[in-house]
Amino acid sequence: MEVKTHLKLGDVLRKEGLITEVQLEKAIQLQKTTGKRLGETLLNLQFLTEVQLAEALGHQLGFPFRRLSKGELNPADDPSLKKLVPEKTVRSQRVLPLSRSQKSLTVALTDPLDLILMDNLKRMTGCSINPVIATETDLLQAIEAVYGKENLLKEAVAGTYDVPSRGKEALIEQVEILTSQETEPPTEEIEQQAREAQVVRLVDLFLIEAINSRASDIHIEPYPNQVSIRFRIDGLLQPVDPPSPHLMRAIISRIKILAKMDIAEKRLPQDGGFSVKLGERKIDLRVSTIPVVYGEKVVVRLLDKSNLILDFKEIGMEGQGLLDIEEAISAAYGLIFLTGPTGSGKSTTLYAALNRLRNPSKNIVSIEDPVEYKIDGINQVQAKPQIGLTFAAGLRAFLRQDPDILMVGEVRDLETAEICLRAALTGHLVLSTLHTNDAASAVTRLLDLGIEPFLLSPSLVLVAAQRLVRRLCEECKERYEPLSSIQEKAKLPAGQYYRPKGCAACRHTGYRGRIGIFEVMRVRNKIHDLIAQGVRSEIIKEAAREQGMQTLLESGITKAAAGVTSLEEAFGATVGRL
Repeated sequence: MEVKTHLKLGDVLRKEGLITEVQLEKAIQLQKTTGKRLGETLLNLQFLTEVQLAEALGHQLGFPFRRLSKGELNPADDPSLKKLVPEKTVRSQRVLPLSRSQKSLTVALTDPLDLILMDNLKRMTGCSINPVIATETDLLQAIEAVYGKENLLKEAVAGTYDVPSRGKEALIEQVEILTSQETEPPTEEIEQQAREAQVVRLVDLFLIEAINSRASDIHIEPYPNQVSIRFRIDGLLQPVDPPSPHLMRAIISRIKILAKMDIAEKRLPQDGGFSVKLGERKIDLRVSTIPVVYGEKVVVRLLDKSNLILDFKEIGMEGQGLLDIEEAISAAYGLIFLTGPTGSGKSTTLYAALNRLRNPSKNIVSIEDPVEYKIDGINQVQAKPQIGLTFAAGLRAFLRQDPDILMVGEVRDLETAEICLRAALTGHLVLSTLHTNDAASAVTRLLDLGIEPFLLSPSLVLVAAQRLVRRLCEECKERYEPLSSIQEKAKLPAGQYYRPKGCAACRHTGYRGRIGIFEVMRVRNKIHDLIAQGVRSEIIKEAAREQGMQTLLESGITKAAAGVTSLEEAFGATVGRL
């Protein structure tokens, strides 16, 4: 395909209505002083975006516009491509060979009107050039994906920083020395790299992508020849395209600098944090590092208060369980426990309860480790065991602060459990969490800690077990009829059942977002007596079922029958499989 040589970039953009005559003149004048290309100058002046520029060129010149996000910049599996266009040319001219067909070479570039580049490529390769258009950002990332993994000392992603010019043998020798001696660049050098503009931008891009993807965590893990970066989205870790491995130290150091951590300390675990603002959204980030075999692993927890749900119905409570928990938190005193594994949404449910309870006439205090979300009207304390501020110590202090409602992040030991019990028996409403598989097992857990049954029985008001299941994507979920064998085995109620399909809106997972399923055990007459007798949790659970308690599995199946989640999710979160 030949380029229409009579067209100029400015004429193309004016014809498309993307820039005015005045803007073009201003860009041309600035271009004369900077020596940069017109397209780059227009982008720097923010007269148009990269995508607008690329789409306009493609439309006017009749060339395809390719996007990295759609997998359209992946070169064919053809070793001759790298021989036809040397890496030095690829990087310096920002051009990527994609495929070859006899004497025709398809290349991705940003400016097909660069006739000098087109002519050089034709002479270099001996092929006619078939150009496709890409944005500079996409093209640089695609080039790095192809060439950046072959040599740890090659240029960084998108030209982050340059390796000092030296012979190839010298670079290889340096790598061998560093590997054999297990040394690394001085801290000052790593810190300088971490503050480079392009490294800063790379970390910012990862954070923005994670936030826009609704990720709850970012995992950055080093391996001998690669870096693994994964986002936890809707409870599952999903890999994303990593940068070049030799950027690992600079990326980690940048994050540690932001989190006010010691970048020189790599032998011990560290914790820190910082906040970012994206538009009107403020996101708190908690950073944790641990030393691993090949360096440091970093996990960043993203806490977006704008996504915090503080309504029982929205987090998934319904029916009798909703009525029971609303009745329990309205009690003047007593002990309420939420149970479930880590990551099952217990903290969110606690915050929803406190949000319902907060009132200018009430003194509400909480001790948490960590304080995940800050809520107005609640006196929140961060536990610091290293200086003696444990859950138990905080609770003792709270009782001297004239509290009405107490919240404890977790009951982990007998001392904390006893103080919670004492507070509940002396006229306070206490909310906390435990790690048990179901609601009835919370009683056994407390008795195992050493709590006396005759003290637990009058103080316990409610126990709710919970899990999180993924919501089906509303854009692509498809209705189906479950197998008759499953219907009989699980005693499925009548309803409309759906299964995941996958589309762009849900990143082809079939799910988007999560919702809670609950097993709410209201402690009433018979259950009070059973707790006082110290009976097994199975007997307590059966009594609760007789009073109308819905199990976790039944709660999940109810949501599946309503088309909110799938049967696979309901069974996977409770019994493990269909």
